[in-house]
Amino acid sequence: MSIKWRSSFFLLLSFILCGVTLQAQSKNQSGYRVMKQYQLGGEGGWDYLTMDSKNRRLYVSHATHVLVVNADTGAIVGDIPDTPGVHGVAVVDDAGKGYVSNGRASTVTVFDLKTLKALKQIPVGKNPDTIIYDEASKRVFTMNGASQDVTAIDVKTDTVAGTLALGGRPEFAVTDEQGNVFVNLEDKSAIVEFNSRKLAVEANWPVAPAEEPSGLAFDRKHRRLFSVGSNKLMAVVNADTGKVLTTLPIGSGVDAAAFDPETGFIFSSNGEGTLTIMHEDSPDKYSVVETVTTQKGARTMALDPKTHQVYLVTAEFGPPPAPTPEHPRPRPSIVPGTFKLLVIGK
Repeated sequence: MSIKWRSSFFLLLSFILCGVTLQAQSKNQSGYRVMKQYQLGGEGGWDYLTMDSKNRRLYVSHATHVLVVNADTGAIVGDIPDTPGVHGVAVVDDAGKGYVSNGRASTVTVFDLKTLKALKQIPVGKNPDTIIYDEASKRVFTMNGASQDVTAIDVKTDTVAGTLALGGRPEFAVTDEQGNVFVNLEDKSAIVEFNSRKLAVEANWPVAPAEEPSGLAFDRKHRRLFSVGSNKLMAVVNADTGKVLTTLPIGSGVDAAAFDPETGFIFSSNGEGTLTIMHEDSPDKYSVVETVTTQKGARTMALDPKTHQVYLVTAEFGPPPAPTPEHPRPRPSIVPGTFKLLVIGK
């Protein structure tokens, strides 16, 4: 072997090995990290975040009101007051309206998307939690935790179109935009499917070995549901058969899940202070890509399909209050003024 040929051979080999190394790294790293932090301030707890990607707004529930945040700058651009025990927001862009679920008041606040002014209060079931819009039925649905049912609101008239018992305590819900809504039943460790036009339960599927599911995400193209459970497992469920195809490990204290159809990434936001990032390698094959460190308490989430960024909120915590018979294990206190928005991206 000549010196010249040998040098070319080793140079080629180094390029091959470098490519293999980069390929291995790409499979084990998502590139996501905490890019930005924005102080939102105020007092009290929080729940869901809702991303309005078209209008570049992020709706952040915060105890008794909803903060409206510019998704690109983190600036607070508006506020929707008088939403006691707020859980979530549904945006109906075609109608120019938004809908807020008020858990303590058992009502929904209808507001104008442009002015953010309240238009109407609609009584619904007890403790409305998740709220979503279904394009197929032109209805907004609230998942009512205390009354264990769902309330359907007609978007055209802003009146209640009906109520459907679910047989368990509903958590997050998703729609396939074809007339079917899927809901996690936290206390039953199951997913219920109901017809959004007929208001009729179509199926009830266990998500075992996942337990007490909260967040739910959906791959509409491949008909796959991603249900995250309190026992640090995410169940991948076939939305047509109800079969649990596989489970993947996630962090503790999970509350939300998201799926990015363009990248194939699945996200689980965990209250322990991590974001589990998984990937849909194929409709029947999934892998854990990376666990990104976030901050303790960052367990609710929104995904921006335009930028592929993930938004989380949390705060600093103090000691828990004294136990009571109603709350034998109270949550830690929230330090006033420390409420913040985390932006996770590349």
